[in-house]
Amino acid sequence: MRIILLGAPGAGKGTVAKLLTAFDGSVQISTGDILRGAVKAGTPLGKEAKGYMDSGGLVPDSLIMGIMEQRLQEKDCQGGFLLDGFPRTIPQADELGKLLAKLNIKLDLVANIDVPRDVILDRLTTRRTCSNTSCQEIYNVKSNPPAPGDKCKKCGSPTIQRADETVEAISKRLDVYNEKTAPLIGYYDKKGLLLTIKETSSDGVVNAIKNGIAAKK
Repeated sequence: MRIILLGAPGAGKGTVAKLLTAFDGSVQISTGDILRGAVKAGTPLGKEAKGYMDSGGLVPDSLIMGIMEQRLQEKDCQGGFLLDGFPRTIPQADELGKLLAKLNIKLDLVANIDVPRDVILDRLTTRRTCSNTSCQEIYNVKSNPPAPGDKCKKCGSPTIQRADETVEAISKRLDVYNEKTAPLIGYYDKKGLLLTIKETSSDGVVNAIKNGIAAKK
């Protein structure tokens, strides 16, 4: 499958992507992953991106698209890919469309995971992360709590609430998403690629995506 996953922070895109990769071997691709991969590989584009990342600046779209072009041509993408959190804006979507046409790649679906704001706030404000940078195990105080004393079950380090997972921070992230990324819903709907999914369980979303792709074949 070749799909784009849309959805606000906390909608469950990462979890859904992992379940789908296990289903058919498609690879999960996020902007952060391809940038870090290019930097680690020391490619010319990766070195250029590192300069922006080290200075705390935004990596230009033109550079991201260059790295994305290289990534989509790697062997593991031949069996399918899931774009997680990319594109984020209409200009990025336009450039991605040109790139896919150039590479003769056709998208199967754009899945919009539509989760109510109150559910997202509840999910993210109850999330806890292991403070050990080499562990980073994620917990939820309601559904998957850490060990007694708020300790990580894997390594025993304290678990913490990330600074970007307070109610105030999440509300700001959701506002930015609604302003910058939500317009992509209409963009892909006009292209006949959009499938909006209102399921709140990851399994429900995965099944809806599988059914949506099957219906298009």
